[in-house]
Amino acid sequence: MTDIRELYQEVILDHNRAPRNFRKLEPADRVQEGQNPLCGDEFTLYLKLEGDVIDDVGFQGHGCAISKASASLMTVNVKGKTVEQAETLFDHVHEMLTEGADDPDALGSIAALSGVRAFPTRVKCATLAWHTLKGALEGESSIVSTEDPAE
Repeated sequence: MTDIRELYQEVILDHNRAPRNFRKLEPADRVQEGQNPLCGDEFTLYLKLEGDVIDDVGFQGHGCAISKASASLMTVNVKGKTVEQAETLFDHVHEMLTEGADDPDALGSIAALSGVRAFPTRVKCATLAWHTLKGALEGESSIVSTEDPAE
């Protein structure tokens, strides 16, 4: 078990040091801002849709290692997925981070975030990018915040 935790930590550190898709995407069909006021994390997510498929995705902003790694992992894993697949992935990730998942490894590289659940104050860091994605997919016009009552 220690080996898998070390591997997960390394995945998070790698995505924090070299975040994938960390760029402004122009033109973007959807742009959504998200913030975690308690931690100071702030990201802008950019989506390029081709029909109902996420053709490209990018993000910019700043945050702690967990939030940046989560955003990076999210962009890698939703690119090429349909909107419905991305929404289903959101549900699985949210469940893993808030309730625990029976088999987090079924989520592939995203499973690296599963250990965050043991640190309740960091769960919002890990879910920020995912809630921002959900807001973008739903066409939300206001800034997505981890402090919203629905979070």
